[in-house]
Amino acid sequence: MRIPFIAGNWKMNTTVSEAAELVKEMRQGLDAIAGVEKAVCPPFISLEAVRRIIEGSSIKLGAQNLYFEEKGAYTGEISPSMLSDTCEFVIIGHSERRQYFGETGKVVNKKIQAALRVGLKPILCVGEKLEENEAGRTEKVIVEQLRSSLFGIGAVDDLIIAYEPIWAIGTGRAATGEQANETISFIRHNVAKLYDEDIAQRMRVLYGGSVNAANAAEFLSQPEIDGALVGGASLKASEFISIVKQASEIRQAR
Repeated sequence: MRIPFIAGNWKMNTTVSEAAELVKEMRQGLDAIAGVEKAVCPPFISLEAVRRIIEGSSIKLGAQNLYFEEKGAYTGEISPSMLSDTCEFVIIGHSERRQYFGETGKVVNKKIQAALRVGLKPILCVGEKLEENEAGRTEKVIVEQLRSSLFGIGAVDDLIIAYEPIWAIGTGRAATGEQANETISFIRHNVAKLYDEDIAQRMRVLYGGSVNAANAAEFLSQPEIDGALVGGASLKASEFISIVKQASEIRQAR
């Protein structure tokens, strides 16, 4: 059975002191929950402060992005090696990076390769826009994103995929559990075509998009969904703890 994974993407929220306080509020509650892998992904400036607070706990640390070059004249960017001593995970290809910063599948592919070279575990995000969903192009869009993002990358056990329909991110309009499960089943089927069935069955595929404590069980109870990439709800300690707890309870009931 795949171990559930719940990650909090704090996006461009919290100062260093606010991030420290938030993770302090979370630590005890998250540590008490077994059977679920959990991670928080604060802004770059807070990574070290958060790392010190969660040291010795069950909480893992992730970054929200990286650049694919190791060093050089890339003002404002963060290289893989700058993260590898601090983080275990890194979010790559989030729809906000694709939409606002023009990241293409080719760029995402280079970032995944760069992360893997230094031992970081990528969380690859894929998902369609509202107009693509309404036009029945969800599967076509996701196949293209998977192929371009994973081109030339061999099978790796450290890769996690997050299905995040763009129309459901930060909008309060989540997909239904059944819709998400169907699309994630499609993603797993295509991972099997890119690699093989064994790898597809081992790979964890998450759902993200307006996940909160009230609707988490609808997604986490689906057979193909292995966890969640949580946005706004991860900025509230009690809400994030509740989501992780629900994931643990659902796993134990299976």
